[in-house]
Amino acid sequence: MKKTVLVTGANGFVGSNLCAALKYRKDVNLLTYDVNDPLDALPERVLAASAIVHLAGINRPEHPKEFLAGNVNLTTQLVQILQTAGKSTPLILSSSTQAALANPYGESKLAAEEAVFEYSRATGTSVFVYRLPNLFGKWCRPNYNSVVATFCHNIAHKLPIQINNPDAPLDLVYIDDLIDAFCQALEGRAVMNGPFCTVPVVYKTTVGNLADRIRAFASSRDDLSIPPMDDPFTRKLYSTYLSALPTDQFSYPIKMHRDSRGSFTEFLKTPDRGQVSVNISHPGITKGNHWHHTKNEKFLVVSGTGVIRFRKLGTQEVIEYRVSGEKLEVVDIPPGYTHNITNIGECDMVTIMWVNEPFDRDRPDTWIEEV
Repeated sequence: MKKTVLVTGANGFVGSNLCAALKYRKDVNLLTYDVNDPLDALPERVLAASAIVHLAGINRPEHPKEFLAGNVNLTTQLVQILQTAGKSTPLILSSSTQAALANPYGESKLAAEEAVFEYSRATGTSVFVYRLPNLFGKWCRPNYNSVVATFCHNIAHKLPIQINNPDAPLDLVYIDDLIDAFCQALEGRAVMNGPFCTVPVVYKTTVGNLADRIRAFASSRDDLSIPPMDDPFTRKLYSTYLSALPTDQFSYPIKMHRDSRGSFTEFLKTPDRGQVSVNISHPGITKGNHWHHTKNEKFLVVSGTGVIRFRKLGTQEVIEYRVSGEKLEVVDIPPGYTHNITNIGECDMVTIMWVNEPFDRDRPDTWIEEV
């Protein structure tokens, strides 16, 4: 049976991500409400819902009094609609860690929490209140409510960033982790910490460290590096940075080393997972005729036809592997074997080459010897 879920603030950062996730679920019928919808449409949608995720709110108003209308009055109106109709609809509220602080925004968030908790006490309904720290992820607005979005936008657009205290601590939650937590709460499986719900994954860093990481992402195009994807925070932060790129800068050039034989182009480099390159050989051309002590490679011909030959050092036997873009096949290049690759076709041959370590000019581990 489908669950009808109403998401308020559906066009905001969190709302748009949540709606994008829910609309693909076969067990959910999605309703939305946002600031541009008529206020008189709210009661019908509230009463039609079997669960509500209340995200609508004000973060940066022109006047502090707007906090009252955006964060308190709308929440109060929502729960009053439910109570007047005798409904006991489960409710998720997006609040903020600022609710524990004495400032206009925090006080408005605290008042919204109280309205939701009172609704729960009066009706016995389950409510799930999340006091969220800083959020980051795709579609977040820069210069609004996320330092991550601001840093990503400015650095991607080659604009300066302002850092008052690089050692200032930051607690960060990634948008997809938050959406997962909301979906679990909709199924009654929220992670609780006292009266509040928590997102299980929170990343702790500093403002200075955050800026350094994002600057490194920007410079990675120059050295062809990829950040360490085994670190979940770095992986999610890199995705966020890419989503902030100007639309005319999704692509970037890389240097092709051309000669009479074809070309060789380095594509990606990682500190621990090796390097990927693209090798293009003209018809009849042989490349290689070298061996390695420890370095190892993988060759994948994706276009054209060729033969890869091996000879173990100290022996005479030559081993051959025929390769073609018509039948994709990876060939391992073990250490201790001199090897080459020859284009035996009538058109250029394109080979994807992976090597287990980035090229080091001081220690190339490459020794010339004919196969």
